[in-house]
Amino acid sequence: MNGLLTFLSLVVGGLIVTAVPPLVAPFEAEYGVVSFFDASKAVLLCAALAALGGWYTSKQGVHGKFLLKVFIAALLLRVVLGTIIFAFKGQEFFGGDALTYDFFGLAQLKAWGGDRYQAVLVQRFVGSGGSGWGMVYMVAAVYGLLGRNMLAVQFVNAVLGALTATVIFLCAQSVFSNSRVSRLAAVAVAFYPSLVLWSSQGLKDAPIVLCLAVSILATLKLGEKVKFTYILVLIVSLFALLSLRFYVFYMICVAIVGAFIIGMRSITPLSFARQLLLIILLGLGLTYLGVTRYADQQLETYGTLQSVQRSRRNASVSAESGFGRDVDVSTTAGALTTIPMGLIYLLFAPFPWQLASLRQSITLPEMVIWWASFPMLILGLWFSIRYRLRMISPILIFTVMLSLAYSVFQGNVGTAYRQRAQLLVFYFIFVAVGYVLMLERREERKRRQVAEKEAFTAASGLAVHRR
Repeated sequence: MNGLLTFLSLVVGGLIVTAVPPLVAPFEAEYGVVSFFDASKAVLLCAALAALGGWYTSKQGVHGKFLLKVFIAALLLRVVLGTIIFAFKGQEFFGGDALTYDFFGLAQLKAWGGDRYQAVLVQRFVGSGGSGWGMVYMVAAVYGLLGRNMLAVQFVNAVLGALTATVIFLCAQSVFSNSRVSRLAAVAVAFYPSLVLWSSQGLKDAPIVLCLAVSILATLKLGEKVKFTYILVLIVSLFALLSLRFYVFYMICVAIVGAFIIGMRSITPLSFARQLLLIILLGLGLTYLGVTRYADQQLETYGTLQSVQRSRRNASVSAESGFGRDVDVSTTAGALTTIPMGLIYLLFAPFPWQLASLRQSITLPEMVIWWASFPMLILGLWFSIRYRLRMISPILIFTVMLSLAYSVFQGNVGTAYRQRAQLLVFYFIFVAVGYVLMLERREERKRRQVAEKEAFTAASGLAVHRR
């Protein structure tokens, strides 16, 4: 298996270098710009990052070999899909935001070089910190290293998406200590179609999901033992989230603080003091990075129900896939009454009767898989709440909060489908728990039936012997 994956990696890399068209952005023609790039640079950057991710993955004890295979396979799948999207100019079809980040990433690079006009342009886009300035910086950094190269950005995201499977494995293993659950969750994250799709493009979904998973993992580890490394990792991942999608940052912070207050292990005076110290250190670290300044700007601009209503209204009327266009969430009562319908769309859309285009229709196979998995999600969630409530508290608090928030301000099926990825990686942990519970019950029934059959056979033989 290792030999096959190595061979495939070499073949894929070679094909990309020799077969990808030389234009970095064929759609640039409409802007009167033509720029060239070297595909080998994108492949080399991908290989370097993959080597780091593979090294980290392989160091996970007895599970390292399995996780390394999953990581490489997941990465190859994302690289191939990303290359196809790039070569056939599918950015607008699959995720038009990639073109936006390409444009403003290049503008940011020029702004760093002293171009004041480009600096103003970028500042207008990122505004008060709510427009993903972290992704703009990431694209600019890649372009500064390699030149304008959208494929390289896609490959960076491919590595981040593949690495997320490893981090989710570690999260599940930390909570449940069950390799079957952890492996199943990792495989689901590695190969579920929409997670592959969003992490194969120049979108901010891949870094957001990875930062969320890393934040949860660091929180779980800190619940076991205070370690400076995990404190630093947590602060960095949270700040990265703030730069990518600010409202997710606030929700994960609430979940983390709530988990520290509740305690992920049995509460003792020492553990309580430790958790209080962690909260203080976390607050000081984020304050040092300027979070309070961003918070003031963002809450002033976006922190009202009226702002949520405007955003939801725009999303619902801007595309044919909008829903709930007559809904008003500008009041508390209106927001609360929207939650049931919003949750249904967030969890289950698009529905079969909404598949009116090719882009919507290609989601049907994976939606069937997700709908079939939902009973296992409920079973796994029930078991986790009953037996692992403290330990799953950061995951549970975050997923509940974000699910409710998206149910209120999402008014577009396509957007809900895309942003569900931020929840799916954690949902899959509970799906894996439910599946393993069902599997173990089935195995227990078989063992019981075999034992009963053996007992009956033994009893029958004894009766014959007595005769």
